[in-house]
Amino acid sequence: MADADVAEVEEGTVRLQVAAARQEESGRGVARLPRSAFQALGITEGDIVEIEGKRSTAAVALLAASEDDALDVIRLDGLQRGNADTSSGEHVVVRRTESRPATRVVFAPAQREMRLQGPTEALKRVFFEKPLVAGDLVATHGQQPVQNVPPEVRRMFNAPAYALTQIRLQVISTQPKGIVHIDENTEVELRAEFEEPRDGRGIINYDDVGGMDETIKQLREMVELPLRYPELFTRLGVDPPKGVLLHGPPGTGKTRLAQAVANESDAEFFTINGPEIMGSAYGESEKRLREVFEEAERAQPAIVFIDEIDSIAPKRQNVSGEAEKRLVAQLLTLMDGLQSRTNLVVIAATNRPDAIDEALRRPGRFDREIIIGVPDENGRREILAIHTRGMPLGEGVDLKELARSTHGFVGADLAALTREAAIEAVRRIMPKLDLDAREIPAQVLEELQVEKNDFREALKRVQPSAMREVMVQAPTVGWADIGGLDEAEEKLREGVELPLKNPQAFDRLGIRPAKGFLLYGPPGTGKTLLAKAVAKEAEANFISMKSSDLLSKWYGESEQQISRMFARARQVAPCVVFIDEIDSLVPARGSGGGTEPQVTARVVNTILAEMDGMEELNSIVVIGATNRPTLVDPALLRPGRFDELVYVGAPNKDGRELILKIHTRNMPLAGDVDLSALADKTPRYTGADLEDVVRRAGLVAIRRDGTNAKEVTAQDFAEALEDSRPTVTEQMEQEYAKMKGELKKRALEVRPIGFIHEGMVESTRDRKHG
Repeated sequence: MADADVAEVEEGTVRLQVAAARQEESGRGVARLPRSAFQALGITEGDIVEIEGKRSTAAVALLAASEDDALDVIRLDGLQRGNADTSSGEHVVVRRTESRPATRVVFAPAQREMRLQGPTEALKRVFFEKPLVAGDLVATHGQQPVQNVPPEVRRMFNAPAYALTQIRLQVISTQPKGIVHIDENTEVELRAEFEEPRDGRGIINYDDVGGMDETIKQLREMVELPLRYPELFTRLGVDPPKGVLLHGPPGTGKTRLAQAVANESDAEFFTINGPEIMGSAYGESEKRLREVFEEAERAQPAIVFIDEIDSIAPKRQNVSGEAEKRLVAQLLTLMDGLQSRTNLVVIAATNRPDAIDEALRRPGRFDREIIIGVPDENGRREILAIHTRGMPLGEGVDLKELARSTHGFVGADLAALTREAAIEAVRRIMPKLDLDAREIPAQVLEELQVEKNDFREALKRVQPSAMREVMVQAPTVGWADIGGLDEAEEKLREGVELPLKNPQAFDRLGIRPAKGFLLYGPPGTGKTLLAKAVAKEAEANFISMKSSDLLSKWYGESEQQISRMFARARQVAPCVVFIDEIDSLVPARGSGGGTEPQVTARVVNTILAEMDGMEELNSIVVIGATNRPTLVDPALLRPGRFDELVYVGAPNKDGRELILKIHTRNMPLAGDVDLSALADKTPRYTGADLEDVVRRAGLVAIRRDGTNAKEVTAQDFAEALEDSRPTVTEQMEQEYAKMKGELKKRALEVRPIGFIHEGMVESTRDRKHG
């Protein structure tokens, strides 16, 4: 269809297809229309239009984004789609209209659990001049600006935020009836109690689910199409899909998405919470399950949503109770029953798909399994926009920057983050509050804003839920805190920071980034410090494991621990996995007898499979540290596992001076202290040795002047040097230099066949003597 000829239904109206609005415009009461529609209707930006679906509502008309201008679409948010009783993909009729000033407007909360109190003046400011229709659901909003709006229209959206969260209200009645707007003379009433809304969209719709565009598309195909147009499937001679299984880590929004699908499609919604269905009497659980399905069948089109399905349909071979087995069998019968359930779709959610009976996971029962994973950066920005929709945000708050620094956060974590930031803002104004007063003064509420610093503080308290078990703090060490390791630092920057921050550069050249780095060198040279710095600078999560944590006396437990660690890293990617003293975890296989080498051999095999197995390690870098690299199994040292072997040696003179500067950063030094001369006197000293020298010099100063010591002198450092010695000897340096060339060779060497024969001969001999 050409730009100019938007389909006219009758003179002065246009027919447009409904599409979802951008997240940041949700709840603003705007409709984005193409330029051709503006010409056909004879309107300008900021004018009021009437939108007629199965019901009529009104909105402020704004120009569509440039990419939409050639399309005959109208972008409406979830509330407006509900107000017009339409859905994405359907058509509505749009006409120009006028709104009359209201003498009186009555609002009430749109949610059952909400009670509202407070001055109506603030409500009046939020909805000033915006079109309202009795029966509509409307929302208060925060201070995030509406983009691409002419200055004369912008003032309509610049009202101060009403609350720290978006509040959805129902317009109960207006005087006069029809399309009205609030002006200076309008009387506004806010009822405290909930009144039954027209549908569930006031509680949740697609606008409340962020970072899931592809998933929503799939679900609409699987659920909305068969429920709305069953004749399509009849015409094609196939059965419509019966079930969808949503699975993914906890907190990613599976239950929320199912509620949004039900509210957006004209379907009755029946919920089965796994544990609630279980009854104590014989056959009671199955009876309850049957009743829900029978009720849904009578009310079709309907959606039956089973939350935590793993609790009512576990693998039958793994449960001992007969009741559980009968319940699984009952669910299988219901989903695969004799009647063709044309207008009934079952949606189930779980975060343990492998615990579900496999008979359910086949076409004809759950036809499609949709993974709802951890959101990417764009998804996190959308989710943050949803949770800060009603927030009065300070000028410095940048949601893009916040999304970048919240790797591994799922929707529930981001909701907790915004809540913590809001609490931080409240904590800041607590001194201004009179706790004896019944109400907070309006002026204090006006000043309440959530600042950038509030989010910074909240980030210290909220961790990604997938990382809770590991409880590793985000590293605070940066490149500025490390000295004298320029070569190692450069290799890690290229190999870790660059691919994690700019993966597209590697995709463009068709190469893969390094998977692993083995840092080796004498003790105390800063290997662990390097791993921490690289995780911080690459803005990645950091999982640090000690070899002793991963080894267990129980058979198979060590391998499971390693698999769990890598599974967790995949969930919170981009992630740096750091294994300290890796030589004790993955020693060369076949180096010794007894049962212990068998355990370590299995551990080595597991790590080899995880690092270079069937499952790709995307945005995960493994860093191992050891001061005995010759003990590490050679299979780990080949490309594809530990791609880079990075020697971290004792620093040179410039490096030592830089390390001394870092460690004396907060130390009051006397004028006669020359760090350059000190660096000259400390050949082969490692970072740990130099830190020890600085600490000892401070202790000498305290010993000399007592607790009132004001500064540390050159004499203090001279005494400290007498008591200390370098960790690295000349012999050690020579050994590591020799190792450098040999390590790569070892990885390429094939173990002689004689080794295998020897083992076989030994075992045969043992059997004979046994």
